[in-house]
Amino acid sequence: MDDRHQAELDRALSPGYGMVGQRLLSETDTVRVWRIDLHPGERVPFHTHVLNYFWTALSAGRSRSAFADGKSVETSYEIGTTKHFTYGEGERMVHDLENIGDTVLSFTTVELKIGSANEPLPLPIKAEQ
Repeated sequence: MDDRHQAELDRALSPGYGMVGQRLLSETDTVRVWRIDLHPGERVPFHTHVLNYFWTALSAGRSRSAFADGKSVETSYEIGTTKHFTYGEGERMVHDLENIGDTVLSFTTVELKIGSANEPLPLPIKAEQ
């Protein structure tokens, strides 16, 4: 891992980096709604998930995620592919997301602030809305 990615990972691990998308579209007392649009070769930096959430692919494509434990996973998506995640108290997932395909890869991610075992991570700056 290069120094830039290591610095991202260190930030995501302690105390956590809650910017789980590129743009925060909406935030209420109950949810945070994010948008990700990755061109081929682009990536979302390492970030931390602590809230129950789901994402839906808005385009077909392929990605690679590196995880804090060193594993790497490649995934293919079709439009509408959706995956749900649940975390217990104190649990978290730290990863990045890179578009390894040849098309723009787009997602909507919804974090559930109500019903999650953990408090939302603070956002380091006011996320773009």
